Amino acid sequence: MSEKISIDTIIEKHEASGKYIEVNGMRCFALDQGSGEAVLCLHGVPTSSFLYRKIVPSLAEKGFRGVAIDFPGLGLSDRPEDFDYSFSSFAKFTADAAEQLGLEKYHLLIHDVGGPVGFALAAQNLDKILSITILNTWIDVVNFKKPWPMRPFENSVLGEIELASLQHPTWQIMFNKMGVNDNSKIPKNEINAHIDILKLKDGGDAFLKLMRNFDDTEEFRKLCYKAVQDVKFPVQAVWGVDDPFLTLKEYGQEIKQVAGLSEVHELSSRHFLQEEKSMEIVDKLVEIIQLSKQMLPR
Repeated sequence: MSEKISIDTIIEKHEASGKYIEVNGMRCFALDQGSGEAVLCLHGVPTSSFLYRKIVPSLAEKGFRGVAIDFPGLGLSDRPEDFDYSFSSFAKFTADAAEQLGLEKYHLLIHDVGGPVGFALAAQNLDKILSITILNTWIDVVNFKKPWPMRPFENSVLGEIELASLQHPTWQIMFNKMGVNDNSKIPKNEINAHIDILKLKDGGDAFLKLMRNFDDTEEFRKLCYKAVQDVKFPVQAVWGVDDPFLTLKEYGQEIKQVAGLSEVHELSSRHFLQEEKSMEIVDKLVEIIQLSKQMLPR
């Protein structure tokens, strides 16, 4: 039955489940469900808040406020041509969006490019952070080498060609190889919706600007490290251990070392673990929320 639901209907349902807020003159889309302590979820590329469509309501069911925003240029948010599509700019935008949403303090759940953005956000707002849960991402921005699927987007010619070739059939292949271990339980049109959302409004032009504007300075790396070193709130890493690009062996262990973690929690999934391991992620969030109550005064 779910396979018969059109992609347009899926996107419309997603939009109807959230709301729009205005942040610095831009319209920002947000999933915002439940009440209680807030968990702010940051997405990566080529995804959006749609990747958290299972996690946000699950958090609400457990008595928390689940929030996932779309970064400018991605998802259902505005895609201004003159926006600074850098991690630093996204971090500031997210801080402003959190304030607009009335989030005085919040737990962070970060993934992919939402990792460096979230680290910078946390480092600049340490008094607002209750905990950080890190999914497959990276923290050493200076030495980060983009996986091969990301590299063509850096080039002004190859990037446009690669984006144009990213259609439903090719995305299905990529999603199966790098995204999840078993996509049989995920309706194909839900998988394809990621790409249709990516190309809304501008055909993906803002996405290309982001892909060509990664922060990789030593100053930004120091900011990322500041978010997880000698902090008063708990930090954990939860990893899709079959991720072929942001591997546990390299990037998971890198974060474990930088943050001084005793372990990295392993889940049997690839890069988009939110798709097939949403409840396991929520369970780890509940654990760290409980731990934060023991560590931090409310």
